[in-house]
Parts: sequence; structure tokens; C-alpha cells
Amino acid sequence: MGGRNARKAKRAAALPENMKPVHPGEQGGRFKPLDEKDLPRIHETALKALETIGLANAIPSCIEACTSIGCTISPEGRLLIPPSVVNECLEKAGRDITLYGSSPEHDIHLSGEKVYFGTAGAAVHMLNPISREYRESTAADLFDIARVCDTLEHIHFFQRSIVCRDLEDIREMDITTCYASIAGTKKHVGTSFSFADNVNETLRMLHLIAGSEEAWRKRPFVSMSCCHVVPPMKFAEDASACLEAAVRGGMPVLLLSAGQAGATSPATLACCVVQAVAEVLAGLVYVNAVKEGAPAMFGTWPFVSDLRTGAMSGGSGEQAILMAACGQMAQYYNLPSGIAAGMTDSKVPDAQSGYEKGYTVSLAAHSGANLIYESAGMHASLLGCCLESYVIDNDMLGAINRTVRGVEVNDETLSIEPIRDVCLEGPGHYLGHEQTLNRMQKDYLYPTIGDRENINNWIDQGSTDAVQRAHLKVQEILNNHYPENWDEETDLKIREQFPVRLEKHRMRPLEIS
Repeated sequence: MGGRNARKAKRAAALPENMKPVHPGEQGGRFKPLDEKDLPRIHETALKALETIGLANAIPSCIEACTSIGCTISPEGRLLIPPSVVNECLEKAGRDITLYGSSPEHDIHLSGEKVYFGTAGAAVHMLNPISREYRESTAADLFDIARVCDTLEHIHFFQRSIVCRDLEDIREMDITTCYASIAGTKKHVGTSFSFADNVNETLRMLHLIAGSEEAWRKRPFVSMSCCHVVPPMKFAEDASACLEAAVRGGMPVLLLSAGQAGATSPATLACCVVQAVAEVLAGLVYVNAVKEGAPAMFGTWPFVSDLRTGAMSGGSGEQAILMAACGQMAQYYNLPSGIAAGMTDSKVPDAQSGYEKGYTVSLAAHSGANLIYESAGMHASLLGCCLESYVIDNDMLGAINRTVRGVEVNDETLSIEPIRDVCLEGPGHYLGHEQTLNRMQKDYLYPTIGDRENINNWIDQGSTDAVQRAHLKVQEILNNHYPENWDEETDLKIREQFPVRLEKHRMRPLEIS
């Protein structure tokens, strides 16, 4: 038993990077819900919509930038984008983008079909899964969520996932949201803004944290999610101004189109994809008209409604296939991309939550989209957020990433020598074989929260379920993990110059006398 326990302890220790069975950026793209011949048809239909219907509500600076590269204004005042302008933009658009972490080991390289998992959302409630109660979300919750995600291996980037309901002032909310997120994690952070002035003010805060504007522009560790359109086919005016501020400030932008099928987007899934593609292509033209080659991600996020009630159905099979199709379209354009999956409709981390997250995230990852947003922690069709679910979903994401990695076929993995050893010279099984011992960590991933014990051991350990085990893990993280991403002097300057409303005492462990 002593030797066995020693081996178990060794296997439980952190693995070196070259021994891990999965890594950020595994190669997706094997699942193709759209027939290859249909991809150019969708593209051509989107081009037709942009040329003949166009987008309403373009702000003056958008009109000036876009008409200077060949767009026109229709008699109805809509911005019309000719196919030649779109195609020229696609040639010049930024590719092979890096989303930087505040620490280099968390850099994310968006190229080809590399897949990364992250958070997102705008939940207004936090769930306690033990008491099964919801309450309003706060800035302190956002900091805690970032701290938890900072420790979770299979969550590769952190997009703010809640609204700070304790902050009524929009300026304070935008700046504090960014501050709380980057204070809690060294991973790349995504956030959003309501007004362009808030973008510019936050950029000055980021320059201070980075050390200078030059240092920030060299390694921008925050990106902006921008719903630049209000479907169907209208620009969002305040978001357009935010987009311009971010592009000029060197901040990468996720161009988001989030129509709802049957409500603000066509009911047929094919035409739903068309509208989303058209709206995001319009955003890409806009970005490149402001600054050619600026880093922007193709964010087609069409959502699904339950057409009986109008309620969002983020965990549906239709949602899964729709997002995967959008991921495939991004690959068609060879653009850095982000889609959303994991938006369960369940209110608690239960069986429904597990199966809805499982198939929506799996199809999204296998579609080859680069960034899978909202893949962990969310409930109630994005209205609820749960710390324990991040820990549970981290296991799920690791397992899904293992399926993305696939089966390696090479001379070593196809060698029949182990079969010869076991069958002709060995005990008739592979349990102690050298290859088994060498590959058991490199090829196989083991859950942290998931239970694989036999029944007797499970009973001896308290007969716990995943939520109970995740709750203990969350408490351990919150009690011990306090990132220090900048020094006290810098923090003092931030708080003197910017309206940060995250109480300082929440950012350090309690002092026990």
C-alpha cells in the first residue's frame, strides 16, 4: 500500500507542460455542420444583403470612414456595402492575432483552427447551489469569479461574466468591471463598455498598469466585446463610438452580432447565419476603415428562442448546431473568431446543465472556432452565474479539449511491440507495461471534481456529489488565492485617478488576530 500511495501521490502532482494530455489551442475543425458547397452560398447571400439592404443608424464618423473606402448611403439613409469593399477588407483584415495575458504563459494565439475556452456573460444574479438561492451580483463577485478562473487550467481566458448590480453609475461600472477582472487573473481579459469616454478613460488606466501607453500597445492584455449592431441590420450608435475608441487605442475588438432566431433574426437557421455573417462583416469593414488590419474577432453569436414562449433557449440543440455553423463560416474566411456555447437554461448545476453544456461546447469546439465564450459558470440562459459551476465545468472543458485533440497515429502509437510483449512474454495484460506507465499521464486526462471512485470509497468519503465537492474547492480558492498583478503604489495611483468601486479590503486575505 505504501508504494501504491506513493505512486498515486506522484501522479496527483502537477505535470510539466510537455507531459500534459491537453493544452490551450488544440486543433479543432473536424465537425462541419454545413456542406462545403453551402459556404460560398451563405457568403454570397450575406454580400447581397449588405449591398442591397445595408445597415441603418450609422453614426457620422462611421459614414465618413466607410464611404471613404467605397460604401454608399441609400435614399433611406442606410449604409450600403458593395461586395468589392467586403472582399478587399477580407484581404486586409488582421489575422494570426495574439490575445495577450498580463503574464506571457497565458498568451492566446488565434490562428487556423486553434481552440480556446473562456468565460463571458452579463448575468445579474449569483447562485448559491447549496441553498439554491439567487441574489444580485456585485463588483466583489466579479473579482471572486476572476480569482477562481485564474486557478482553473482549462479556462484559458476571462471575459467578464456578470453585471455589477451594486454600481448604478455607468462610468463607475465600466471602469470597475475592467479593474476587478484584471485584478483577479493574469489571463487575457475581455470586457465591455457603454460609452466611448469610458473606453478612453479605461485605456489610460491600462497604460498605468502596463507601465506606459507604448507597453500597453505592445501587449494589450484586455479586449473589448462590442455589440456594434442591433439586429436586424442596424448599427448600435453608442457601441459604434466605443468600437472606434478601442480600435484607435490598440484594444482588440470582438465584433458581436447577437440576433435571436425568430425574433430579431430569421427563423430559418441558414438565414440566421446569413444575417449574423452580414452584420459581422459590416463590423469588419468598419474596423478596417478606421484602422487597416486592426485586431478584430469574427463574433457571430445568433441565439435561439423557444418559439412557443419567446424565451431564450441557450441550451438547445438548435443553438449548438447554429453556433457550430458560425464557427465553420469563420474558418471559411480564415478569420480569428469567437462564438458562444455553454449557455444552459437550467437554473442550477444539475443533469440538464451538464448535458446542455456538454453538447453545445463540444460542437462549438469541434467546429474550429478559436474562442469559445460563455463555456463555463453560467445558468438560467445567461441570467445567473455560479462559482461552483466554474469548477465543475473546468473538468468538462478539459474532457472536451481531449476530444478535440483526437487520436494520434504515428509509428510509436501504432507499434505492435507492446502487444508482442504482453501476449508472448508477459502476464497477458498491460497494467504494468512500460508503455502504459509512460502514456497514462500524457494521453489520459483525469478529473478534479468528477467522481471515479468505487461505491465503497465514495461512501467512505462522504457520499458527496459534484456540487458539494466543487463548493469545497471554491472555498479553498477564495481563502487562499489573491493575485497581486500590480504593486501598492500603482494601485494607489489607480484609485486616485479613476472611479474604482471595488473595496480594497476585499482584495486581500482576512487578517486573523
